[in-house]
Amino acid sequence: MLTTKDLVEKFKLNVIAGEKGLDRPIMNTDISRPGLEMAGYFSHYASNRIQLLGTTELSFYNLLPLEERKGRMRKLCRPETPAIIITRGHEAPEELIEASHATDTPLMYIDEATTRVMGRFTTFLEHELANSTSLHGVLVDVYGVGVLITGDSGIGKSETALELVKRGHRLVADDNVEIKEINKDQLIGKPPKIIEHLLEIRGLGIINVMTLFGAGSILTQKRIRLNINLETWRQDKLYDRVGLNEETLKIMDTEITKKTIPVRPGRNVAVIIEVAAMNYRLNIMGINTAEEFNERLNAEILKNSQRKGDV
Repeated sequence: MLTTKDLVEKFKLNVIAGEKGLDRPIMNTDISRPGLEMAGYFSHYASNRIQLLGTTELSFYNLLPLEERKGRMRKLCRPETPAIIITRGHEAPEELIEASHATDTPLMYIDEATTRVMGRFTTFLEHELANSTSLHGVLVDVYGVGVLITGDSGIGKSETALELVKRGHRLVADDNVEIKEINKDQLIGKPPKIIEHLLEIRGLGIINVMTLFGAGSILTQKRIRLNINLETWRQDKLYDRVGLNEETLKIMDTEITKKTIPVRPGRNVAVIIEVAAMNYRLNIMGINTAEEFNERLNAEILKNSQRKGDV
């Protein structure tokens, strides 16, 4: 759970009142600038959001009659309000300080432009409060593509990741991948703290990838774009040999490209994953080899049909 205290520590905010309310939870990623509220309209006041008071809001407030100021600030400070933040180094009105003390609503300063503060806070809140899940698998960065390797236990996911690290790629997480959906179609994966930088190899044990291969062999987090699902080779199963079949893996509300790779002795899975990552990058750039081959094949079939018709 994210609290106002976490926000204070992250952005080094100067708390001037309402210190007892620093344990209030932050549940909403949206941030408000209460302009209409300063004018007295509280019918749709989003009181569970962080409130930013900049030059515009405070300038309007200073134009209000003295008898209206105290009431406005008291209505602004609610038990569910995580924080009221004054930007650009402006001084807090006395009425706001009194209301903050009376309701234990955290009041703080930050000496930055209001729009910049809103952007930084929104990015932080969206990341921290994003929907999250965890998956059994290995996450590696291959040629800049976040590849999530999945498959049954013992199929060789960690050994494949070790081979990829030896080939110059980077490990993000082994065995358990924590995934956050920052926004639509954007999944960020990272390892649990307890197994960060570690890789488990059956028969060998747990190894520290960063210690063995250096700091350049690991990443703390990576956007997931491609899923490689490893499965034991089955004689009775028909595998895609052209690449026209498009599979997807749905994680929360986001779908990513999925490729199923059959595993059997003699197959170099690490090289296959490298090629899959490079081919994925080509597809993003609009180059699809499978479709080009299919078009050539159809053109050749059509040409042969026309020849037979002429004969």
